[in-house]
Amino acid sequence: FRGNTRVEEACEMYTRAANMFKIAKNWSAAGNAFCQAAKLHMQLQSKHDSATSFVDAGNAYKKADPQEAINCLNAAIDIYTDMGRFTIAAKHHITIAEIYEAELVDIEKAIAHYEQAADYYKGEESNRQVVFVKDSANKCLLKVAAYAAQLEQYQKAIEIYEQVGTNTMDNPLLKYSAKEYFFKAALCHFIVDELNAKLALEKYEEMFPAFTDSRECKLLKKLLEAHEEQNCEAYTEAVKEFDSISRLDQWLTTMLLRIKKSIQGEGDGDLK
Repeated sequence: FRGNTRVEEACEMYTRAANMFKIAKNWSAAGNAFCQAAKLHMQLQSKHDSATSFVDAGNAYKKADPQEAINCLNAAIDIYTDMGRFTIAAKHHITIAEIYEAELVDIEKAIAHYEQAADYYKGEESNRQVVFVKDSANKCLLKVAAYAAQLEQYQKAIEIYEQVGTNTMDNPLLKYSAKEYFFKAALCHFIVDELNAKLALEKYEEMFPAFTDSRECKLLKKLLEAHEEQNCEAYTEAVKEFDSISRLDQWLTTMLLRIKKSIQGEGDGDLK
């Protein structure tokens, strides 16, 4: 009993030290102290406290040592999954994905963690927070789709955009977003093959009639026509008209440029 009391006291001291290091902005020392506290909590069989300390360590290390932050967050995830806490584990997978995106610039690993988060969220859809977990899973999947398309993994991107589009088109709160997902799926088809894009567009209009009147659908039809005629000017004009009302983001600009480059004689890679 006395031994446990000493371990508890040591935990408290490490946590106090960690918080003092945080105040001093000594992030590595703070992360290390939280890690020591986490290991002692595990020694005391206090899984929840151990996971919490590993997360605190990860958050401190994020400011100084991204890889060590990932190691700590993975340790917390292992504990949470062992406890069956998959929603909170998913949240920390997203944090790791964001570190890979912003700090370590390893997109493949970011994708893997977003996919894992989405799987955990989808596994929790039977609980009472169905709307929250579905929305969270969709956000992760859309990140995966965007990166997959950038990495020219178009089939993977198409499957995700179609899946999320289909899941949202019947939801009164989310159906407005469905047109965006079908639009992005069609662009991915278009880069691969013009005929695929035409067939996909027909399928999306049939599945989701509201898509037909959208600006996205009208733009796709103009782009398909311009591409079929190998008319670079008409293609550029259609994009400029769309952009004047709905500003193109970096992802859309990249995809539209990839399609434009397949028009004969178009080599400047510009949409203006």
